[in-house]
This record gives sequence, structure tokens and C-alpha cells, in this order.
Amino acid sequence: MFTGIVEELGTLKEIKRGAASAQLTIRAEKVLEDARIGDSIAVNGVCLTVVHLLPQEFTVDVMAETLSKTNLGALNSGDRVNLERALRLGDRLGGHIVSGHIDGVGTITRLEKHDIATLITIRAPHEVMRYIIKKGSVAIDGISLTVVDLQADSFQVSLIPHTAHATALGLKKAGASVNLEGDVIGKYIERLAAFPDSSGGESKISLSFLAEHGFV
Repeated sequence: MFTGIVEELGTLKEIKRGAASAQLTIRAEKVLEDARIGDSIAVNGVCLTVVHLLPQEFTVDVMAETLSKTNLGALNSGDRVNLERALRLGDRLGGHIVSGHIDGVGTITRLEKHDIATLITIRAPHEVMRYIIKKGSVAIDGISLTVVDLQADSFQVSLIPHTAHATALGLKKAGASVNLEGDVIGKYIERLAAFPDSSGGESKISLSFLAEHGFV
């Protein structure tokens, strides 16, 4: 579990491609201060397990399913990547709850400067858009951001200078792909609303129920 607050910009040292898998070796410092083999580190928002560790680099395996659902397979040596260690109980939750399980890959279609901020428009697949709400949270390449506005197949977020400087998102241009993860709370609500009650009848969790209790 993560918060979407990127701790460090790492650099992809090497990518070894298998028939249906890949192995990434990433240079880093901060996220390795207390790292151990078997720890989880989010790489561009993807939860991966450390399988090899040196003082300033770590290696992770990426399976076929992860390659097919994320943009990690498109990385090349020298690319910068967002890194975050798993959340510890007692830490401040500065972003939102992020699982590191990507819902889909989006495409940056537009970047506009608004004074000090950059408004980024991202075209996203249906499986992501279903969890996007105005003023809600979304993880983009592992970065917790707030949705400014949305359309049928795209949404906008605003990037402050600090986030642009501290993450790889600030380096991306129109046409670049990004890993997207919708708010996990929305997924649970969707499941509860669709799941029948113990007697086999319709779920008591409905849009009117949520509105009545102040959730929408």
C-alpha cells in the first residue's frame, strides 16, 4: 500500500527483456535507506518486489500481466522513474490510498501553462474513467493528484512546480503514456452496489442510499 507521494526520482540502469517478462535494475538512494530483499517499491505507480539489492541500486521482476497492463515495458535505459516505498503504519497519509495495481494506461494529449501550474489532459480507457470524479483522487505514474475536470474519455489534473520538478511526470510531453490507478474506495463502492444481499435480493447500497448519507 502506498500514498502517491513520490519519494525519489530513480534512473533505470538496465532492462532485461524475456519472452514474456522483464527485469529492471534501477539506481536510487532514498528508497534504499532501509530496503530489504522482498520489500515492495512502487515504480511509476506499479507495486514491485525487490529481488536483488546493492547500496545504490535494486532489481525487480516484471511479469507478463504487469507488462500488458502498464507502460513499464516501454521504458529504456536512462529513463527516470517515480519511486515510493510502501506505507508504514503511523506515517502521514499525504496523498490518498494507492494499491500499486494499475487499472489502465492513459495518454497525455495536452499540456497548458496556467501561471505557475501546468494543466495536463489525459485520455483514459473506460476501465479507468469509471472511477474518475471531479475533485476526486487519481494516481498517475504513482503520483497522487486531484482531478480538476473530466469529459467522457479524458480528465485534467493540475501540476504544481514542485511536483513537476520532483517527479518524472514533469518530463513528459504530449503523446507520452502514463500508468493510471483509480481511487480504491470507488471500486469497493461499485462492488458493494452490485453485490446482492444475504437473501439474494438487490444490494442496499445504491446511488440514492449514498446520496442520503452524504457520500455523493
